[in-house]
Amino acid sequence: MNAKRPLLTAVENYRLQHVYPLHTPGHKGGRGADPSLRHLVGDVALASDVSLMAELDDIHAPEGCIRETEELAARLYGADRCFLGVNGTTGVIHGMLLGAMGPGEKILVPRNSHRSVLGGLILGGLRPVYVQPAYDPQWRLTLQVSPEQVEAALEQDPEIRAVFLTTPNYFGLAADIRKIAEIAHRHGAVLLVDEAHGPHLGFSSQLPPSAMASGADAAAQSTHKILGAMTQCSLLQVRYGRIRPETMEAAMSLVTTTSPNYLLMGALDAAQAQLAERGKAMAEASVRAAETLRRRFHQVPGLPVLEQELVGKGGVTALDPGKITLQVSALGVTGPEAAEAFRQAGIAVELVDEDHVLLLVTYADEGPELEKVGETLCRVLEEIRRPEQKLGPVPPAADLPEMVVTPREAFFASHGPVAFEEAAGKIAGETISFYPPGIPLVMPGERITEELIRYCREMQKKKLLVSGPRDSSLQQIEVLR
Repeated sequence: MNAKRPLLTAVENYRLQHVYPLHTPGHKGGRGADPSLRHLVGDVALASDVSLMAELDDIHAPEGCIRETEELAARLYGADRCFLGVNGTTGVIHGMLLGAMGPGEKILVPRNSHRSVLGGLILGGLRPVYVQPAYDPQWRLTLQVSPEQVEAALEQDPEIRAVFLTTPNYFGLAADIRKIAEIAHRHGAVLLVDEAHGPHLGFSSQLPPSAMASGADAAAQSTHKILGAMTQCSLLQVRYGRIRPETMEAAMSLVTTTSPNYLLMGALDAAQAQLAERGKAMAEASVRAAETLRRRFHQVPGLPVLEQELVGKGGVTALDPGKITLQVSALGVTGPEAAEAFRQAGIAVELVDEDHVLLLVTYADEGPELEKVGETLCRVLEEIRRPEQKLGPVPPAADLPEMVVTPREAFFASHGPVAFEEAAGKIAGETISFYPPGIPLVMPGERITEELIRYCREMQKKKLLVSGPRDSSLQQIEVLR
C-alpha cells in the first residue's frame, strides 16, 4: 500500500522549484546557515525549512496539503477532526482544554496528570476537582482512575463538565476508557484524554484499544514518543457532537504558532503515512521487541519485571507491552543508580524513580542489535545488584488538601517565599511532588498543613526526588501573600 504524503509532497515540490526566498527564514534555504547547523540537519532539511507559501497551506485555516494530512490522520484514528501539533503535546493539551470547556467550569482531574494540564487549567480559568489514582504498594506504582471513582465524583458534583484521563500512563497502564466514557456522557460531561503515550494504540489487538475507538471526545497524542515523528510532533484527535467545531478550531489556533515548522509538520505527515502503510506490522514489531528484552530480564535472579500483575487492579484494564518496568529496588539498587550504570555501558533509559527503571521499546528496536542491548543490560544488573541491601517502600500518598483558590487565581496572585516549617495554614503558590510516586502533594491554590510538612520531611529522609518547587531542598516554599 502506498499511502499519501500530501504535505511532504507539497514541500518537496516547492523545494525543487528553487524559488529565491526574499522572505523568512533568515538563513535563506541554508545559504546563511552556520556550518555546524548544516552538518547537523543537512542541505535538504535547510532548503525544506520553508515559510507560508500559498501552495503550502495555512495551519490556522487549512484547505490544501495540511488539511489533507489532517483528514488522513483523522481517518486512521476514527476522529472527526485531527489537528497537527507543533508545540508538543503540552500545546495540544492546552488547546484541547480551551476548546472543550468554558471559564469557571469544573473538570475531574487525576492527581497524577502531566504538568501541562495545570497550565491548561490556568489558561482556561477552569476549576479542577481532583481524584487520587490507586497506588500499588508491592510494585510501588501509581495505577489508574477507576470507573467507580468517576461515577462517584460525578454523582457527588453534578457541575463537573469534563473528565480528564491520562491513559496509558507513563508505565503503560491503561484505564477503562470505554466505561468511563459511558459514565461521563451519561452525566453530561465530555471525556478528554491525554494519550501522549498511546499514539500507536488501536493498530493491533495485542495493544490496548485507542481513546477514540473507546468513546473519548478528544485525545492528545505525542506522535514523537512511540511513532516515527520527530520530537515536538503531536496530534489532537477530536470527535464533534459534545464539542463544538468552531470553538475547538479557535482554541487550537490560539495556542499554535503562526510560524509552524514544515519539517515538523512533514514528520507528522510521514508518521500518518507510515501507520496507514504498516501500522499493524509496526505494532506487532514493538510487541516482539519488548518480549525479546523481557525474556532476558526474567533471567536476572530476583528482578521483578512487570507483566500482567496489575491488570484488573486500581482501574487498570491493560498494559502496553512496549513499556518495560524493572523494579530494581528489589536488587538493592535505586533507579538512579541502575540508570547511571546502564549509561556508563552506553545505554540510556526512558525514566527512573527511586524503585524503577522504565525502558521504552518501539517497532524501531526490533533487530539483532536489541539482543546485544539485552545482554548488556542484564550483565550490568548482575554486576551492581546488592540483594543484602533492603530498600524500604515508599509510603502511600497523603490525602488531598483543601483547594482554597483556583490554579488561575493562585498563578496571578502575589507570591512570596516563607520557611517551609512555617507554611502551615498558608496557600501554596507552587507544586510539590516526590518521585516516586510522582503525585503532587500540594498544588497552587491549596492549603499547606502541618501533616503535609511532616510527610514531606519523611519523604526527604528517604532521599526521594523533589519536583515542582523553586527551592528543591524545601527550605522555603512560595505561598500566596
